[in-house]
Amino acid sequence: MTHPTVLTVDLAKGLYRKIRTPLTFGIVIGNRGMFPRELVKQGRSDVLGVLKELGYNAIVLSENESEYGSVANLSDAKKCAELFREHKDEIDGIIIVLPNFGDEKSIANTIRLSKLDVPVLVQAEPDEPNKMKVGLRRDSFCGKISVCANLNQYGIPFTLTENHTCSVKGDQFRRELSNFAAICRVVNGLKGARLGAIGTRPADFNTVRYSEKILELAGISVEPLDLSEVIGRVKAMKDDEAVTQKVEFIKTYVKTTAIPFETLEKIAKLSIVVEQWVEANDLDAVAFQCWTAIEEYLGVAPCTALSMLSSKLIPGACEVDVTGTLTMLALQLASGTSTAILDWNNNYGENPSKAVVFHCSNLPADWLINPKMESHFATSFKPGTSYGPIFGQIAPGPFTYARISTSDTTGNMKFYVGEGKFTDDPLETFGAYGVIEVPELQGLLRKVCKSGFEHHVAVTRGNFAEVLRESFANYLGMQPT
Repeated sequence: MTHPTVLTVDLAKGLYRKIRTPLTFGIVIGNRGMFPRELVKQGRSDVLGVLKELGYNAIVLSENESEYGSVANLSDAKKCAELFREHKDEIDGIIIVLPNFGDEKSIANTIRLSKLDVPVLVQAEPDEPNKMKVGLRRDSFCGKISVCANLNQYGIPFTLTENHTCSVKGDQFRRELSNFAAICRVVNGLKGARLGAIGTRPADFNTVRYSEKILELAGISVEPLDLSEVIGRVKAMKDDEAVTQKVEFIKTYVKTTAIPFETLEKIAKLSIVVEQWVEANDLDAVAFQCWTAIEEYLGVAPCTALSMLSSKLIPGACEVDVTGTLTMLALQLASGTSTAILDWNNNYGENPSKAVVFHCSNLPADWLINPKMESHFATSFKPGTSYGPIFGQIAPGPFTYARISTSDTTGNMKFYVGEGKFTDDPLETFGAYGVIEVPELQGLLRKVCKSGFEHHVAVTRGNFAEVLRESFANYLGMQPT
């Protein structure tokens, strides 16, 4: 069985990302001999029908391999584990379905023997009050507790549904599947992630220091590139058709009426050089030395190039904030949409729940109201050498914020995550900016300061805090703060 892929293609010049879709789940149908077997047959049919309806693939024992394709003993567990191993490169997560009590030991053995290291969701079908006699009742409520006890004993992390029991045919289970799919994308996407680091962090930004070795221990690699190589490649690039097409794309991407044509050409070449490097090294995200060397020696700011990368689902962070771009990638995997990196920047009047977030900026253009390219706000650059930042107010709506950081003193990664909303409160300033409202914001800021987190925070649109919290803490071993 081949796993389908789709290509998200930059029609403006060649960059693409391979995104595996739809997700594929390994399904374990629990069964216990003393309980009604017809419930198992119906439960198998129901869950496979829902998965197909929602566009997910399923790997499950056939009804010829065990009773109704369920797992009720060690022999069944071995068969199911072997099936999962055969499809190990396809399975994104495992779903345990309990139409009746289920045989908890066999279920745990299935996952252990499969040797898969993927998220696990445990579902239990609810009983009905008028069907509690012998031959009708499920006892999945109790069986789920036993299954989870065994998973804990086996050291297998798992995810629970919001309610202890929920019908696979109900709306709640559909929501659970959507959240679980997001967890699988985050967990599997961060394992083996490849991050690019162009240049060195600006000297004054100790805040974005990180441990490359801690990331490597977590399976996350960092590929460095000296900024001088980027500048050299840009300067050596000829004015060919690819550059012309990229300039035209930039003009459609963001308003550029105040930008000299020769600057747009440099930004186009810079974008092409970075995209070629990303593709050649199979990178998932990029952190860039955004100032001051590139403005001094190339004569542009890299903000628009990074913005276009982020809009094409290759997160681009500035100030060589590697763990910032890792957090952007995690948010993107959860939401399936672009992400941004911002500064926790200003209070907003006297409202303790509101603040101003800001960047120079490299935000995706479609995040902003009437975006336009401008020159960097800093007055230290020579005139005409710092065009590239994208200005505009962030459109209102709900968002999720997060931050991953490495800790050399503890040898692990830590994080915080939460939700808020961008408001439509008025503000006159520069760069890309938004007024946010976050419950218990002052407590969050105390935590950021006390725990030594960076001044950058990554954000995506929508509500995905629980998905990220579950992914980071339960499956990836990060420490919540």
